[in-house]
Amino acid sequence: MITVGIIGPEDLVQRVLAVGTAGAATLLPLPYRHESETVALVEQVQEKVDAILFTGVVPYTIATAAGVIDRPSMYVSYDGATLLRALVELLRLGHDVTRLSIDTLRRTEVLETLIEAKLPTDQIHVLPYRAGLTSDDIVAFHRTARERHDTKIAISCLGSAFHLLENEMPSVRLAPSRYSIQSTLQALVLTTTGQHVGDAQVALGIIELPEPDDALAGDLITLGGSLAALPDGRNLVVTTRGLLEQATEQFTRMPLLDHLAARHATARVGFGVGRTAAEAEALARRAVSRAASIGTVAGVVSMSDDVEIVIEPSSEQAQPATERGPESLPLLARRVGLNTQTLSRMRELGASLPDGLTTQDVAEHLAVQLRTARRVLKRLERAGLADPIGSQQHGRTGRPPTIYLIRL
Repeated sequence: MITVGIIGPEDLVQRVLAVGTAGAATLLPLPYRHESETVALVEQVQEKVDAILFTGVVPYTIATAAGVIDRPSMYVSYDGATLLRALVELLRLGHDVTRLSIDTLRRTEVLETLIEAKLPTDQIHVLPYRAGLTSDDIVAFHRTARERHDTKIAISCLGSAFHLLENEMPSVRLAPSRYSIQSTLQALVLTTTGQHVGDAQVALGIIELPEPDDALAGDLITLGGSLAALPDGRNLVVTTRGLLEQATEQFTRMPLLDHLAARHATARVGFGVGRTAAEAEALARRAVSRAASIGTVAGVVSMSDDVEIVIEPSSEQAQPATERGPESLPLLARRVGLNTQTLSRMRELGASLPDGLTTQDVAEHLAVQLRTARRVLKRLERAGLADPIGSQQHGRTGRPPTIYLIRL
């Protein structure tokens, strides 16, 4: 059974514990008094939990920005259904719900919810959450909305902001719905379980060099696998997917290739990841053949779900990803296994939806079917260019679509 750490304010952590599906995972409560404690909490429990569930986007974003998350993590979204429930309660109590200030939620989500409820939207003021936004910023937004636009009620998703506002103006604090908690926790448990199973998958590598290399065994220490010579003179490496991901920084770099390139004029490395040894070997042979077609020094990782990731030597990737401009798209396209035009369109979509996008968004933007859009997002995720950050509820039945944050 996996252990999931629950990070958030005390009351919401207790709500998750009460709602969480019994038996699906061991839930470890990790409450904070203020969201500024998030990073320290994550660092303290990294070795104690298999996954982390944040009670909202704020602590999740803080931890992500600090770079302290190294295992499956998601946040419980405050969806339109949560807002609708709050509006119904306000109406029941006789409040005016036509003049509101609302933080954290996306503006489109707020307006869609109000329109569906047949409520006017012209006096609704929204502050979507973005990285770096503090509770002081959120409080200032609600105060300004009241002073300049005569808003009647402040609706906040952030506990620290709500506690400052509740003594100044009529205020409501949103809390995630039971359905949102259950579906997000279930998705996180499935993702974590799948990753654990995936980590144990067989990974076979074929290394093609122009001459024998006595130092090769030392280069493979980080892979924790075994080395054997093939009849055709090439080398076979046996390891697992989990170790391969660690040694290649989630398939973004291959130090092994760098070491080989420093000693040989040509070096091709192909890894296959499969459910069986036979499948992994077939994929490894396909990968090393693809590496040979790319150039004198290249690495390729092939997977059973038609994902092929090209990894160039670091000398060609010296510039940090955060500083790369449009000229890096062809390189990224080769590594991800998509064409440059598709990657360019995905960059446009990511810029237009900075809070995250879904498979439906990708399908509409690229004018492709949903299964093709899922394959595009999966390839970006495998290459470390996209992260699932939550799920989109909107009160719909069935499995909610995953929201991805892409970095191009």
